Amino acid sequence: MPKRLSVRGEHLRRALAQEAARIMAEHGIRDFLIAKRKAAERFGVTDGAVLPRNTEIEMALVDYQRLFGGDSHTESLHAQRRAALRAMRQLSGFAPRLVGAVLSGTATEHSDVQLHLFAERPEAVTIWLIDQGIRHEVTARRVKMNAERVLEYPGVRFAVDDQAIEATVFPTDGIRQAPVSPVDGKPMRRADLADLEALLAAP
Repeated sequence: MPKRLSVRGEHLRRALAQEAARIMAEHGIRDFLIAKRKAAERFGVTDGAVLPRNTEIEMALVDYQRLFGGDSHTESLHAQRRAALRAMRQLSGFAPRLVGAVLSGTATEHSDVQLHLFAERPEAVTIWLIDQGIRHEVTARRVKMNAERVLEYPGVRFAVDDQAIEATVFPTDGIRQAPVSPVDGKPMRRADLADLEALLAAP
């Protein structure tokens, strides 16, 4: 009997991951925990032990986009990456790095392009945007650096080619330590200009 329950639990866990992925893809939800809770509510699940890990939801999201996104997902992702490239070229003085779903390939049409910028003074980025006549809003983002440390960093939000760009501004030495990924808890993957150009050039 326990073995049967275990198999049933695994099936439920997989179904929850697939439903959370669908919610993220169709409703533009970026927070894994929110998507997970909505999926659990829809399935009437109250046992936290069967909830899927973020990595399982991300894998289910890749499968969902492959099955239902097709060419439209590929075109949308390519457009987001081209917008990221243009923004990074414009902001080259701040050592820009692409992070998040647009880099990993799991972005939906609702996803923002997420960049990390590095400056001695955060206001230098704002001043540069003003000088260039680029409309923007000043933001702030809480970033998990490790299991015990969550820090708030300033940021800016603007648009390139009708694509929303959300940039978080770190101190210059912040380039040495990437924040923790909300997906797998490991250091977040960051791509520089050359990395992104290679990604766009790949077949």
